Amino acid sequence: MPRLANVLQLGLKELRSLYRDPALLLLIVYAFTLGIYASATGVPEAPHRATLAVVDEDQSQASQRLLNAFQLPYFLPPERIDLSAMDRGMDDGRYTFTLVIPPDFQQDLLAGESPTVQLNVDATQISQAFTGAGYIRQILDDETRTFVQRYRQDAAAPVELVVRNAFNPNLTRAWFGAINEVVNQITLLSIILTGAALIREREHGTLEHLLVMPVTPLEIMLAKVGSMAAVVLVAALVSLIAVVEGWLAIPLQGSLALFIVGAALLLFATTSMGIFFATLARSMPQLGLLIILVLIPLEILSGGMSPRESMPEFVQRVMLVAPTTHFVILAQAVLFRGAGLAVIWPQMLALAGIGATFFLAALARLRRSLQ
Repeated sequence: MPRLANVLQLGLKELRSLYRDPALLLLIVYAFTLGIYASATGVPEAPHRATLAVVDEDQSQASQRLLNAFQLPYFLPPERIDLSAMDRGMDDGRYTFTLVIPPDFQQDLLAGESPTVQLNVDATQISQAFTGAGYIRQILDDETRTFVQRYRQDAAAPVELVVRNAFNPNLTRAWFGAINEVVNQITLLSIILTGAALIREREHGTLEHLLVMPVTPLEIMLAKVGSMAAVVLVAALVSLIAVVEGWLAIPLQGSLALFIVGAALLLFATTSMGIFFATLARSMPQLGLLIILVLIPLEILSGGMSPRESMPEFVQRVMLVAPTTHFVILAQAVLFRGAGLAVIWPQMLALAGIGATFFLAALARLRRSLQ
């Protein structure tokens, strides 16, 4: 059985080693502050100060009405250009959108015809191009319809649809992105920190010192898993309170204590994975490659980026062995819907079982590598 004093002293040694590693400390601070903020706000929900140039070959009241409809903060004031300057402006990256209004545009509208308006999009500006094209199309439809009817009128729909958005009434994308990024950072840093702790022992030659001391592989592993899990857990809690709730003003509905218990179960599994990868790798670059191969599927296929129901059934079944799959379900249920233990106990049980499996596998591998 492990001796608590040995585990405690080895854990303090790991914390001192982490304190002397400024690169890892900077990674922790960035991941749980600017990393979460950038992920939550990186993709805009609407175009913001997008650049628009207009080639107005009609010079009519209708075309002027279209130009007046593009206003801040979605679009900068449209810039009138000649057709010859359109391609050069987009090639130079000055315009994200260029709109070409053909001659006789107003005349064709009043005659009941459907004139064609050309919209060119610089798709390299992906954050603006995806949403901006839809906004421009909606503006053109509304303004041309109003101009033809000579008054604004909302057509009565045959069926009235009453939409109630639960848990995120305004469909704010930052809410989803912030919580998902917290889960990703917990997974990433727990694997990196525990793996780096063991690799650092091997590279510095201190692993041999541990082997001649009266400590067992189980005590070594418990110290590394416990200390690194505690660091990530504290950083995640501070991030939820200071960054998610404070800086981003995202309301958290459920119990933070229940979320922390679930995060601790996740860390039990992911820190064990970090130890396992460190026994396979012989250097930090090899460890980084192993983590990349595992981390990308964990982040993409666990239901954090898109619902699991939209994935192939085979992928859904395979990803049930991943701890992040169950933790994403738990985190969204607790933090968004205010779920209690009666709802999330299956995910907690799954995390405990997966964590125990990974821990035993990593311990067996650690014993063989030390021998």
